[in-house]
Amino acid sequence: MPDSQAQPRSLAIMQPTFLPWVGYFALMDRVDRFVFLDDVQFDKRSWQQRNRIKTANGPLWLTVPVLTKGRRDQSIFEAQIQPEARFGEAALKTLEHAYARAEYFAPVMDRIAPVFTNAGEGLCNLNISLIQSICDLIGLPAETVRSSSTPVNSTKAQRLADLCVAHGATDYISPPGSRDYLDGDEALEQAGVSLHYFAYEHPQWPQLHGEFQPYMSALDLVMNALPDALEILRSGHRPEVAV
Repeated sequence: MPDSQAQPRSLAIMQPTFLPWVGYFALMDRVDRFVFLDDVQFDKRSWQQRNRIKTANGPLWLTVPVLTKGRRDQSIFEAQIQPEARFGEAALKTLEHAYARAEYFAPVMDRIAPVFTNAGEGLCNLNISLIQSICDLIGLPAETVRSSSTPVNSTKAQRLADLCVAHGATDYISPPGSRDYLDGDEALEQAGVSLHYFAYEHPQWPQLHGEFQPYMSALDLVMNALPDALEILRSGHRPEVAV
């Protein structure tokens, strides 16, 4: 159990999703350590393998083709990209078509193109490399670790509590969507970990292709407002209340 006299240390735990929205990075910015929950079951056609970018024709799904036949129970870190799909090449062409006119297209593509080009076979490595690339572009310092490297075998809320304990966290910052299974559960409290729900209001920035469209991949932020990206991202933070 964390030392009650120690300096509070906050933790967030999220699946490594594909090109996540700005709120994902804002949560990373809010905590001392961020855990990529990479050893849970892969969910086909979820945020784990797809996200949206803004185009002249509206939001467009960009999807990573993943091998699923005969792999029903595979985890995120086990999921493999279909090699014959040539996904990296196709994704870069799609991004170029959508953002070639964006003011910061060139520096952003210089940073992320090698990640797509060298995507290899692992979905998890691709997602985490892209997340870390966007952090670098934004200038967001983030201490990260993968849950698969932490010897915790419990499930659900108990798993979150055990991960907090393993990483010396006194405060767990949860996305609001986890309320359904965390409210009323005493695992975190029994572990001596305070629960807070992340509070965030989607900021806006200049976009291509008409009026502002929220909940696009954070690539939209860096493509259009790279120098101000961290300030814009942080403008959405709202005070959290401990549960």
